[in-house]
Amino acid sequence: MLEIRETNLKGVFEITPKVFGDARGWFLESWSDRELKAAGIDAVFVQDNHSFSAEKGTLRGLHYQLNPMAQAKILRVTRGEIFDVAVDIRKGSPQYARWAGVRLSAENKKQLFIPRGFAHGFITLTDDVEVQYKADNYYSPEHDGGVRWDDPEIGVAWPIRPVILSDKDRNAPLLAERAASGLNFVYEG
Repeated sequence: MLEIRETNLKGVFEITPKVFGDARGWFLESWSDRELKAAGIDAVFVQDNHSFSAEKGTLRGLHYQLNPMAQAKILRVTRGEIFDVAVDIRKGSPQYARWAGVRLSAENKKQLFIPRGFAHGFITLTDDVEVQYKADNYYSPEHDGGVRWDDPEIGVAWPIRPVILSDKDRNAPLLAERAASGLNFVYEG
Protein backbone atom coordinates (compact mmCIF):
# COMPACT_ATOMS: atom_id res chain seq x y z
CA MET A 1 0.00 0.00 0.00
CA LEU A 2 1.53 3.22 -1.20
CA GLU A 3 0.51 6.84 -0.83
CA ILE A 4 1.53 8.50 -4.10
CA ARG A 5 1.56 12.31 -4.30
CA GLU A 6 2.72 14.42 -7.23
CA THR A 7 5.30 17.06 -6.26
CA ASN A 8 5.35 20.64 -7.55
CA LEU A 9 6.72 19.17 -10.82
CA LYS A 10 4.24 17.32 -13.00
CA GLY A 11 5.43 13.74 -13.40
CA VAL A 12 7.66 13.66 -10.29
CA PHE A 13 6.04 11.72 -7.44
CA GLU A 14 6.74 11.38 -3.73
CA ILE A 15 5.82 7.87 -2.61
CA THR A 16 5.19 6.97 1.02
CA PRO A 17 4.69 3.29 1.83
CA LYS A 18 2.35 2.17 4.59
CA VAL A 19 4.44 0.68 7.40
CA PHE A 20 3.03 -2.20 9.44
CA GLY A 21 4.80 -2.52 12.78
CA ASP A 22 4.58 -4.79 15.79
CA ALA A 23 6.84 -6.15 18.54
CA ARG A 24 9.02 -7.91 15.92
CA GLY A 25 9.74 -4.74 13.92
CA TRP A 26 8.05 -3.56 10.74
CA PHE A 27 7.06 -4.54 7.18
CA LEU A 28 6.33 -2.40 4.14
CA GLU A 29 5.63 -2.87 0.46
CA SER A 30 8.26 -0.68 -1.23
CA TRP A 31 7.09 -1.12 -4.80
CA SER A 32 3.84 -2.14 -6.48
CA ASP A 33 3.54 -2.09 -10.25
CA ARG A 34 -0.27 -2.06 -9.93
CA GLU A 35 -0.36 0.95 -7.59
CA LEU A 36 2.23 2.91 -9.57
CA LYS A 37 0.34 2.32 -12.83
CA ALA A 38 -2.92 3.42 -11.15
CA ALA A 39 -1.14 6.71 -10.28
CA GLY A 40 0.05 7.18 -13.87
CA ILE A 41 3.60 5.85 -13.37
CA ASP A 42 4.08 3.37 -16.17
CA ALA A 43 7.75 2.37 -16.02
CA VAL A 44 9.15 -1.13 -16.43
CA PHE A 45 12.23 -1.29 -14.23
CA VAL A 46 15.17 -3.33 -15.53
CA GLN A 47 18.06 -2.49 -13.19
CA ASP A 48 18.53 -2.01 -9.44
CA ASN A 49 21.37 0.21 -8.18
CA HIS A 50 22.79 0.78 -4.70
CA SER A 51 25.13 3.61 -3.69
CA PHE A 52 26.98 4.36 -0.46
CA SER A 53 28.27 7.78 0.61
CA ALA A 54 30.48 7.88 3.69
CA GLU A 55 30.32 11.59 4.59
CA LYS A 56 27.58 14.11 5.24
CA GLY A 57 27.64 16.74 2.51
CA THR A 58 28.42 14.36 -0.36
CA LEU A 59 26.70 15.67 -3.48
CA ARG A 60 25.94 13.44 -6.46
CA GLY A 61 24.40 15.07 -9.52
CA LEU A 62 22.74 16.54 -11.38
CA HIS A 63 22.84 13.53 -13.72
CA TYR A 64 20.81 12.16 -16.63
CA GLN A 65 21.17 9.83 -19.61
CA LEU A 66 20.35 11.06 -23.11
CA ASN A 67 17.83 9.35 -25.40
CA PRO A 68 17.60 6.58 -26.41
CA MET A 69 19.07 5.46 -23.07
CA ALA A 70 17.17 7.92 -20.84
CA GLN A 71 16.14 6.54 -17.46
CA ALA A 72 13.19 6.92 -15.15
CA LYS A 73 14.12 6.14 -11.54
CA ILE A 74 12.47 5.38 -8.24
CA LEU A 75 14.76 6.01 -5.26
CA ARG A 76 14.72 5.22 -1.56
CA VAL A 77 17.18 5.54 1.29
CA THR A 78 17.87 2.47 3.41
CA ARG A 79 20.44 4.10 5.69
CA GLY A 80 20.79 7.77 6.64
CA GLU A 81 19.11 10.76 4.98
CA ILE A 82 19.38 12.73 1.72
CA PHE A 83 17.82 15.73 0.03
CA ASP A 84 16.81 14.34 -3.37
CA VAL A 85 16.26 16.63 -6.38
CA ALA A 86 14.68 16.30 -9.83
CA VAL A 87 15.05 19.01 -12.52
CA ASP A 88 12.95 19.19 -15.69
CA ILE A 89 15.36 19.48 -18.66
CA ARG A 90 12.89 18.80 -21.50
CA LYS A 91 12.96 21.42 -24.26
CA GLY A 92 9.60 23.19 -24.52
CA SER A 93 8.37 22.12 -21.10
CA PRO A 94 6.38 24.76 -19.18
CA GLN A 95 8.39 23.72 -16.10
CA TYR A 96 11.80 23.73 -17.86
CA ALA A 97 14.68 24.27 -15.39
CA ARG A 98 12.31 24.00 -12.40
CA TRP A 99 13.15 21.59 -9.62
CA ALA A 100 11.49 19.56 -6.87
CA GLY A 101 13.23 18.35 -3.73
CA VAL A 102 12.23 15.79 -1.11
CA ARG A 103 13.97 14.56 2.04
CA LEU A 104 14.30 10.80 1.86
CA SER A 105 15.51 8.81 4.83
CA ALA A 106 15.66 5.32 6.26
CA GLU A 107 13.38 6.64 8.98
CA ASN A 108 10.63 8.24 6.86
CA LYS A 109 10.86 5.50 4.18
CA LYS A 110 9.71 7.94 1.46
CA GLN A 111 10.65 7.41 -2.17
CA LEU A 112 10.90 9.66 -5.19
CA PHE A 113 9.91 8.77 -8.76
CA ILE A 114 11.79 10.76 -11.42
CA PRO A 115 10.65 10.36 -15.04
CA ARG A 116 12.77 10.41 -18.17
CA GLY A 117 13.81 13.91 -19.27
CA PHE A 118 14.71 15.03 -15.76
CA ALA A 119 18.15 15.48 -14.24
CA HIS A 120 18.63 13.98 -10.80
CA GLY A 121 20.91 14.59 -7.85
CA PHE A 122 21.11 14.39 -4.09
CA ILE A 123 23.14 15.58 -1.13
CA THR A 124 23.69 13.45 1.95
CA LEU A 125 22.40 14.97 5.20
CA THR A 126 24.05 12.35 7.43
CA ASP A 127 27.15 10.19 7.36
CA ASP A 128 26.97 6.62 6.03
CA VAL A 129 24.11 6.93 3.55
CA GLU A 130 22.83 4.11 1.37
CA VAL A 131 20.55 4.87 -1.57
CA GLN A 132 18.82 2.16 -3.58
CA TYR A 133 17.02 2.81 -6.81
CA LYS A 134 15.37 1.13 -9.73
CA ALA A 135 15.94 2.33 -13.30
CA ASP A 136 13.83 1.61 -16.36
CA ASN A 137 16.83 1.53 -18.71
CA TYR A 138 20.37 0.22 -18.43
CA TYR A 139 23.34 2.43 -17.61
CA SER A 140 25.08 3.66 -20.75
CA PRO A 141 28.34 5.61 -20.26
CA GLU A 142 28.18 7.09 -23.77
CA HIS A 143 24.75 8.64 -23.00
CA ASP A 144 25.70 9.88 -19.53
CA GLY A 145 25.46 13.61 -18.86
CA GLY A 146 25.14 16.20 -16.18
CA VAL A 147 24.54 19.84 -15.35
CA ARG A 148 26.02 21.97 -12.58
CA TRP A 149 24.56 21.36 -9.14
CA ASP A 150 24.67 25.12 -8.46
CA ASP A 151 23.41 26.38 -11.84
CA PRO A 152 21.75 29.76 -11.11
CA GLU A 153 19.17 29.17 -13.87
CA ILE A 154 17.90 26.19 -11.87
CA GLY A 155 18.53 27.60 -8.39
CA VAL A 156 18.22 24.46 -6.27
CA ALA A 157 17.99 25.43 -2.59
CA TRP A 158 20.30 22.74 -1.24
CA PRO A 159 19.85 22.54 2.56
CA ILE A 160 23.63 22.36 3.15
CA ARG A 161 26.74 23.21 1.12
CA PRO A 162 28.48 20.23 -0.45
CA VAL A 163 31.71 19.04 1.11
CA ILE A 164 32.51 16.25 -1.33
CA LEU A 165 31.92 16.38 -5.11
CA SER A 166 33.39 14.31 -7.91
CA ASP A 167 35.44 16.19 -10.52
CA LYS A 168 32.72 15.28 -13.01
CA ASP A 169 30.04 17.03 -10.91
CA ARG A 170 32.25 19.99 -9.96
CA ASN A 171 33.08 20.67 -13.62
CA ALA A 172 29.68 19.92 -15.18
CA PRO A 173 28.40 22.58 -17.59
CA LEU A 174 25.49 24.90 -16.98
CA LEU A 175 22.06 23.88 -18.29
CA ALA A 176 22.18 26.55 -21.03
CA GLU A 177 25.51 25.15 -22.24
CA ARG A 178 24.14 21.60 -22.20
CA ALA A 179 20.98 22.64 -24.05
CA ALA A 180 23.07 24.37 -26.74
CA SER A 181 25.26 21.29 -27.18
CA GLY A 182 22.55 18.69 -27.65
CA LEU A 183 20.11 17.81 -24.88
CA ASN A 184 17.65 15.60 -26.73
CA PHE A 185 14.68 15.61 -24.35
CA VAL A 186 11.54 17.17 -25.78
CA TYR A 187 8.36 17.97 -23.89
CA GLU A 188 5.45 16.11 -25.41
CA GLY A 189 2.63 17.69 -23.40
